[in-house]
Amino acid sequence: MYRAPRGTADILPVEQPYWRFVEQKAAAICQLYGYERIDTPTFEDTQLFARGIGDATDIVRKEMYSFSGGELTLRPEGTAPVCRAYIQHGMHSWPQPVKLYYIASLFRHERPQAGRYRQHHQFGYEAIGSADAALDGEVIDVAWQFYQSLGLRDLSLQLNSIGCRKCRPEYLAALRAYYEPVTGLCRDCVTRRTTNPLRLLDCKNESCQQVADAAPKSTDQLCPECATHFGKLKGHLAVLGIPFEVNHRLVRGLDYYTRTVFEFQPAEGGAQSAIGGGGRYDDLIEVLGGRPTPGIGFATGIERIVLNLKKQGIPVPALSHPPVFIAGIGDAARDEAVKLAARLRRSGIGVIEAVGGRSLKAQLRQANSLGARYTVIIGEEELAGDNAVLRDMSGARQETVPLGQLPQKLQKMVS
Repeated sequence: MYRAPRGTADILPVEQPYWRFVEQKAAAICQLYGYERIDTPTFEDTQLFARGIGDATDIVRKEMYSFSGGELTLRPEGTAPVCRAYIQHGMHSWPQPVKLYYIASLFRHERPQAGRYRQHHQFGYEAIGSADAALDGEVIDVAWQFYQSLGLRDLSLQLNSIGCRKCRPEYLAALRAYYEPVTGLCRDCVTRRTTNPLRLLDCKNESCQQVADAAPKSTDQLCPECATHFGKLKGHLAVLGIPFEVNHRLVRGLDYYTRTVFEFQPAEGGAQSAIGGGGRYDDLIEVLGGRPTPGIGFATGIERIVLNLKKQGIPVPALSHPPVFIAGIGDAARDEAVKLAARLRRSGIGVIEAVGGRSLKAQLRQANSLGARYTVIIGEEELAGDNAVLRDMSGARQETVPLGQLPQKLQKMVS
């Protein structure tokens, strides 16, 4: 028997109310803040991610799905494609900052875990074209208000600044010096010590985490410009009334980040179950071939949001179903039912038709199971009088209505 590939999942109709709820809230919050939707291709030039994310990251080294001789890659993250579109379409000439959002499938060959699959889905947004710390505050506020609108509780905002290309080399040197005599690191961290020391702080191995807790802090090595920027951001968050905790081990998993990095974590699970995060990437547009342009963004996994909605018992609105069921008894009546269904649908009324020639009792059971509000019954007797029986399923009350009057009558009843 065929099954969905490991690390993928079917989103069945019973799950769809959660997904539509999240997507509608995402679109609504973006509209409030002036973000417009962008959809980029599912796959891109491999070098877009290798250069943008960083050759030494786990994503590029181990997790990308590449094909066509390695030239193309299914997108493992959403920021680099948006930045590529910004450059390609000359968005630097648009009013700045350019604010864009997306809802997209992403692909990473990693170990499947709760709320994270090899094919997963993200809601993300980018604000490109301003280095103002106030924009950092707005980007974080959008995420905060989005989670609030969903009803999620007990989320903590973790915040850090990892400096810029001017001050980060000094910090990386301090990290290397600190880690040089350390023994007992995991295999990945032994490699990171040479290739990508910033990632040492992000290791999920328990013994490595203990070492990282005492590592030098990036905020102690910030240049005056980065220190000022971080101070202004914290001031903006205070004005917005958004509580936060400075987390000196927070670096995020992508090399393009500069200065601000942030993450939202649920009360249970900590960093390994972060529900969303983002940061500033002031060098990325230039690395990808554009003119120097600052930017900041955020992304959140929809699977993890749905997981937390269920954990917290947050109800979501049910999706609407056709309110009318048509039961036909006999071949001639079924032909009339088909015509009636077409007329009702063309007048904007959702209809489900009975199929299979079952008894009236069985058809009424089906109408109940589908949640129909009204059932139209057409049999030989009704057909002879050019009528139909209209049954209110909530109280089993029914009346005989001329077929020609049904669309208008139902239009009033279901509106």
